[in-house]
Amino acid sequence: MKDDEYFRTLISRRLAELQGRMSEVEAELDIPKSKDLSEQAIDLEDDEMLETLGRSAEREVRALKLALERIDDGTYGICTTCGGTISSQRLVAVPFAMQCKSCAVGA
Repeated sequence: MKDDEYFRTLISRRLAELQGRMSEVEAELDIPKSKDLSEQAIDLEDDEMLETLGRSAEREVRALKLALERIDDGTYGICTTCGGTISSQRLVAVPFAMQCKSCAVGA
């Protein structure tokens, strides 16, 4: 398995990326809406999509912060279901993974 510092860096970079994206979403949502009714409808649809993206990013940020806590307490890379090792390949793909592939598929 790759070392904890590799994953700490990977997670920190992803957190920075998500936080930047969340700031962009907030800025976009703060833009005043058009007075034209048809444009307002389009703006509302766009806002709904942006809010969905923002909530998704918030969930991932929370999961990544928990992953950093697991690195700190020495449980990162250990499956919470079976206690086995989560593969490095899985952690690279899903750095906040709490289950090994077998347990995640069976869940």
